[in-house]
Amino acid sequence: MTDPTVDLVPESNQATLERVNLALSQGAIARARQLLNEDLSAPDIAHLLSSVPPKQRIILWNLVDADDLAADVLSYLGEEERADIVSRLDAEELATLIESFEFDDKVDLLQELPESVIEEVLLSMDSADRQRVEAVLSYEYDSAGGLMNTDVVTVRPDITVDVVLRYIRRYRELPPMTDNLWVVNRKDQFIGQVPIATILISEPTTTVREIMQTEVEPLLDTTHEDEVAQRFERLDLVSAPVVNSEGKLLGRITIDDVVDVIRAAADHSLMSQAGLDEDEDIFAPLVRTVRRRSVWLGINLLTAFVASAVIGLFEATLEQVVALAILMPVVASMGGIAGTQALTIVIRGMALGRVGSANIRALVSREVMIGIANGLFWSAVVGAAAYVWFGDFTLGYVIAIAIVVNLVVAALVGTLLPGYLKSMQIDPALAGGVVLTTVTDVVGFFVFLGVATLVYA
Repeated sequence: MTDPTVDLVPESNQATLERVNLALSQGAIARARQLLNEDLSAPDIAHLLSSVPPKQRIILWNLVDADDLAADVLSYLGEEERADIVSRLDAEELATLIESFEFDDKVDLLQELPESVIEEVLLSMDSADRQRVEAVLSYEYDSAGGLMNTDVVTVRPDITVDVVLRYIRRYRELPPMTDNLWVVNRKDQFIGQVPIATILISEPTTTVREIMQTEVEPLLDTTHEDEVAQRFERLDLVSAPVVNSEGKLLGRITIDDVVDVIRAAADHSLMSQAGLDEDEDIFAPLVRTVRRRSVWLGINLLTAFVASAVIGLFEATLEQVVALAILMPVVASMGGIAGTQALTIVIRGMALGRVGSANIRALVSREVMIGIANGLFWSAVVGAAAYVWFGDFTLGYVIAIAIVVNLVVAALVGTLLPGYLKSMQIDPALAGGVVLTTVTDVVGFFVFLGVATLVYA
């Protein structure tokens, strides 16, 4: 059976990493430099830098020759890996590197830097770039304003297609991902868009007003990035205009930035279940990693003590019927899985904007009914298995009752918990699993041992 982790890194990159490591171990610095600068693209180099410990990462970074290649590599690195390298650069070096960044990548990097470094980098820019960057930095990083790029091509509605084409030809190159021209009035307020494809096939004498699309709904600059991602997904957008409260066009958001948002959300959802940071460097310093993980190990320990305390209440019953101790994990495990299923469905629905106050009651009813149905079926299976295993009919229906109750409670808690945590400004993906596990363990043990105590007393 193959190791599933091998496929996480393309075979070509694995082979290149091995060749680079071999060259470094043999002291063949020139060979390592050639591999990096001639045989690999910027994304591949960034991947290699993310795959090695910090000391080796810095050695490889220093072997990247051209400033433009180094800048591209920096833009592809993860947040923590990039922070590790940036911390070793002075403001002037950093400003030189990010000069070739696309505008939105430049802002993304600056948002990660300390205030003192941001000020130094801004001072090294020309006044026009500085004003544009400062305008975007004034927004929250997870808002439409923080995501947007101010590189836009705007036109007036009263000009002809011929004039538009002559205007476009004045650009040395259009901003990347330009699929639309944005139509604004004399106050720079957004009034519509014209696809580039429409411009190319229209008669030269046609006015922009005749071919522009006015049903386009712009994004408000304060819109949260999750809602931005939902809009792009729902409408299959490549780009979208961003306006302020007065309707003035500020910039645009493009699909490449939205893909980053979606990927970050997916990473966050996955890593948060283990109490980890989605941007964590796999070779992060030992002390920092230990500190991060210890917090959640400590929380888990506290919840385990709570569950153990519940078990301790029924010590006499456990001494009387030892089989109860053998079957307890079954009850807790069944409740944990059922609750996690409901929790995952609701968190995903909330992330996609499909779950809210309007339909949560219907969703709760549905999940509870599923819990009852599964509880009745699996309680019969487990009860029969317990009877066959221990030859005790009473033990069979005790565990059957416990499983039915725990699965219903798990479904109820798993459905309602995300909304409650969100109302308390707590990330459901981060805390939901811990709380749910505690509830299903405590309820499962209490019901199972409580019913057993009543029956065997």
